[in-house]
Amino acid sequence: MDPSTLRQLLESIAAGGTTPDEAFASLSRLPFADLGDAKIDHHRALRCGFSEVVFCEGKTASQVRTIAREMLEHGDVFLGTRASASHFQKVAQVAPDARYFEEPRILLVDRRETRPALGHIVVATGGTADHTVAEEAAISAEVMGNRVTRLYDVGIAGVHRLLAHEETLRDANAIVAVAGMEGALPSLITGLVGCPVIAVPTSVGYGASFGGLAALLAMLNSCASGLAVVNIDNGFGAAALASRINQMVAGAGASAE
Repeated sequence: MDPSTLRQLLESIAAGGTTPDEAFASLSRLPFADLGDAKIDHHRALRCGFSEVVFCEGKTASQVRTIAREMLEHGDVFLGTRASASHFQKVAQVAPDARYFEEPRILLVDRRETRPALGHIVVATGGTADHTVAEEAAISAEVMGNRVTRLYDVGIAGVHRLLAHEETLRDANAIVAVAGMEGALPSLITGLVGCPVIAVPTSVGYGASFGGLAALLAMLNSCASGLAVVNIDNGFGAAALASRINQMVAGAGASAE
């Protein structure tokens, strides 16, 4: 249940359109539903601004189907990360409108009539090889209700490619900078803009990159202020942080108007 749904329910009770028993039935599965293998946090959107997101890797296809069915009975969105084709096929049995994004491995059901697109988040990558992680971030951020601009393959090997987009970068409320190899892109971007930058190291690189560890350590040791770092290949985590920053800024702007 999200804040707008809860408000509508309370207003309906106040107006006499919903009885207390009907309201109790609507709220009976808060704050969570115990499915045995999983406990679904139906209270997440009220606390955190977006419903629970499911990490599918390590879960059976049947478990993900059960979770998706429970969530869609009480909400309009199911977002699963690190999903496989078998996860998608099972979820499609209970949600024929499910969509699967193969490269970023995202499984999505979105039944909202209109998806919000607040503020502005930029997702930038050092190279095309970082695209998978970047798309996990970009799609997740869009589903969370943010306007997203993609700037791909703008790494420091050709710094003019990034500088050509300075205006776009400076228009953002938050930037997700995704890079492997030596992981220098987030430091460069942070020195150009005034908004927070979330760095995502990727496992892209040759042997001495150690599966993204070199990029992670470089980002953690950045001298650029205003830079936060998430774990290797964690595009979703970066999107969640960028979304909270962006929506706070966008909300503050709307209140000022």
